[in-house]
Amino acid sequence: MNLTLDIGNTATKWASFEGRTLTGHGYGMPEELLPQAAHVMVCASGDVGELQAKLATLRVPFATLTPQTPLPIHLDYKTPETLGADRVADACGAAGLHPGEACVVIDAGTCITVDFVDAEGTYHGGAIMPGLKMNLQALHTFTAKLPLIDIEGVEKAPVLGRSTEESILAGTLGATLLALAGYVALYKEKTPALRVLLTGGDAERLMALGARGWEHVPQLTMIGLNEIMTYNEK
Repeated sequence: MNLTLDIGNTATKWASFEGRTLTGHGYGMPEELLPQAAHVMVCASGDVGELQAKLATLRVPFATLTPQTPLPIHLDYKTPETLGADRVADACGAAGLHPGEACVVIDAGTCITVDFVDAEGTYHGGAIMPGLKMNLQALHTFTAKLPLIDIEGVEKAPVLGRSTEESILAGTLGATLLALAGYVALYKEKTPALRVLLTGGDAERLMALGARGWEHVPQLTMIGLNEIMTYNEK
């Protein structure tokens, strides 16, 4: 069993694999699975010294995704040392799921990233924009009177806001959907046969609000980490 860990600032996610088959996933540190793992691949935004010490004690081979890690894709990016590990893992996951096909990956988390991988497996970069909640928080924080809108339970992004709340939703949720659809349309002008993969914590929300025709892959980051791990086991 291969085990992948995505250790973020506020949460830890894990997934287990047999070969390339996803066998389990969840949140938190899977303490009971650590001794059973044949290999562990870690994507982390902070210090993992304690985890590495524990895995070393258990004699479980592990690796942390860094800019020096050999990848199954080629990076055509000016500053690979600043490229987020989650963006790298997402790109590797997309290329692994759809080899020989061009892919756009939309990862809707705290920030929303849009990344392009061509059919030859070369990552060309993309875009970073504020996530849904970050947009709403910014409007409230940097103005005197605009309220902080809670998007839990919001099922529609209005096109024409007829109240302050609706106008904020139109200018955040609606504009985000339009921006993402615009990016996809621009990429498709150059690469008509294009897969669009959607992942991240707000992926289901975007789909409910109107994102259509995109492939929802909730565990894409984990799939990518497993692809990187498999590549380095050869």
